Amino acid sequence: MVYITRIEHFNAAHKLYNPKWTKEENEAVFGKCANENWHGHNFELHVTLAGSPNPETGFVFDVKKLSIIIKEHVTEKLDHKNLNVEVDFMANKICSIENLVIGIWNQLSPQLPTEIKLHALKLYETPRIYVEYFGEK
Repeated sequence: MVYITRIEHFNAAHKLYNPKWTKEENEAVFGKCANENWHGHNFELHVTLAGSPNPETGFVFDVKKLSIIIKEHVTEKLDHKNLNVEVDFMANKICSIENLVIGIWNQLSPQLPTEIKLHALKLYETPRIYVEYFGEK
């Protein structure tokens, strides 16, 4: 099994906020991240595929095609957007990085050929905070 990773970037704003809670409860749990005026991040997304190299190309998957899939189904939906307001797959969810990476997985995995496995996503919110997701096991 060979693993290949493509890295893409997007910038987006969000706030951490539970609509069931009061402003004070949200601030107590989420601190500055509950700012009513939002805050932004320069996200870095690592998309890792797993498979066997094609004997005719040597590729697990053409990374140019992977870049197009990521752009069409993820970065165009997220880049320079308000994640809480403008992103359909984040509707009615608390806009944490954990929920975001699951949403991204759900956008990408149906776009890949059946012989290619989406192995993992790693999403950096800051250089010191990231999540990894390997799908539902």
